[in-house]
Amino acid sequence: MPEPAAVRLTDGVRLHVDVSGPDTAPLTVLLLHGWTLDGRTWHRQVAALRERYGDTVRVVRYDARGHGRSGPATLRSATLAQLGDDLAEVLAQVAPTGPVVLAGHSMGGMTVMEYAHRHPADFARRVAGVVFVATTAEGHTHTGYGVPAPLARVIRIAETTCAGLLARCGGWHAPAPLLHAIRPTLRWLLFGDGCDSADIRLTTSAVARASLVSIGGFRPSIGAQRRLETLATLGDLPVAALVGDRDRLTPPPCTVSISEALPSAALTVCPGAGHMLMLERPEEVTAALCTVVDRVRQARRITRKSTATARSRRSGALLEQPRPVGARRGAPCP
Repeated sequence: MPEPAAVRLTDGVRLHVDVSGPDTAPLTVLLLHGWTLDGRTWHRQVAALRERYGDTVRVVRYDARGHGRSGPATLRSATLAQLGDDLAEVLAQVAPTGPVVLAGHSMGGMTVMEYAHRHPADFARRVAGVVFVATTAEGHTHTGYGVPAPLARVIRIAETTCAGLLARCGGWHAPAPLLHAIRPTLRWLLFGDGCDSADIRLTTSAVARASLVSIGGFRPSIGAQRRLETLATLGDLPVAALVGDRDRLTPPPCTVSISEALPSAALTVCPGAGHMLMLERPEEVTAALCTVVDRVRQARRITRKSTATARSRRSGALLEQPRPVGARRGAPCP
């Protein structure tokens, strides 16, 4: 079972953290959830990673400020920039050494990009691989809500107006009757062709835990985000990017632009799936995670072998040179 922990940030906000695996694990996988959600959305991937890698991989997930069981966000701190700084602090406290694979869903993926933008040296030193799940590097540029363009513009105006009102509601949470009433809307907005009842219940309960200032406050920052140039500087890191072709919030063009900025990225499009891929397509998300983790683990073995080769050559021994691991494009989900 994951061990609950807490990270106290420099501004005093406490973040709830779940850690699975020992501190001595040679690799850490850190999972970041989406807007209005919490770390529970990754529960199937946590179980799968622990089963596959045991104590050789440490899995960490945490609730962002203003979400889940973490401390509150304020209107001033409800920004992607703040989340990027929070990620840097979490890594420094929970996984201060060793390589890290970052996986971000929706706002979590944007947080990874913001971390890379605001802490480039730290990112280059620590991050060995990245998985982007149903996210974007272009804010709401491609968001069409799955409806005709004129109606999408109306929805966006209504959404941003409501977000502005919610942002001024402080630490209040959505009342249970309202959440029950909007559950069909959440199902339509977040899920694709199929939806397990347990998954919509988990999603609704996560939204219930998010404060209204978080629901409304993060919206302007998310909509204005532009980080394709940051992605283009990340080089040939092992990267996977997944999207559902029924995603109404971050549709396939969002992920295509990410893969174009990162030519090494393996792009996977999941037919019939919406925005909640960790719940809707857990096997595909887990497979992408494992592919990146395996590449990182293999690269570490190659690094050690290269060191041994250099030492043997200095002593006159001849060893075979290692071959670099190459990136390859992914295929649509079966």
